Amino acid sequence: MSGPFVLPVRDLIRKPGEMREFDLVVPAPERWGEGLVYVAADHDIEVGVRLESVHEGILVSAEVDTAYEGVCSRCLTDVTRPLQVEFQELFGYSGDEATDFQVQDDHVDLETLVRDAIVLSLPFQPVCQPDCPGLDPRTGEKLTENAVPETEIDPRWNALAALTAHTPDHDDEAARPAADNTEKS
Repeated sequence: MSGPFVLPVRDLIRKPGEMREFDLVVPAPERWGEGLVYVAADHDIEVGVRLESVHEGILVSAEVDTAYEGVCSRCLTDVTRPLQVEFQELFGYSGDEATDFQVQDDHVDLETLVRDAIVLSLPFQPVCQPDCPGLDPRTGEKLTENAVPETEIDPRWNALAALTAHTPDHDDEAARPAADNTEKS
């Protein structure tokens, strides 16, 4: 068993209380993530790992640091952000069906765990900034921070707009009788 995410645990097997720590820097073997953002292939992934022997197997605790890139979901500008993820998983001993992961050939393979932790932590709708105004729906240009897109009136409402243009303002009518009453007194 070999690979950049495979770690030896021979000296930990069935020795509860023993612990080892590893610091890995591994390039992503492929693009991880299928949405608007992803971790690019060959981008460095830093993994700090603690392997602890427990009665049931090897407990793996890890902190992952990397960065994702892609586009803002509102304005489509390029986005690059750091990503930090933590996970913990128990690798059971061979023959133990109680865990999803197994110690195999005196090694643990962390690639699936690291990939899943990263992909599940990627934002579903990434933004370049929290208050990104997005794109103008008519021009497709990026809106400035204070700009509000002008909403066009649906042409089907033109007849109603024509009626309101010829009707005096209700507030003006209410004010007239009061003024007329004061003049008569």
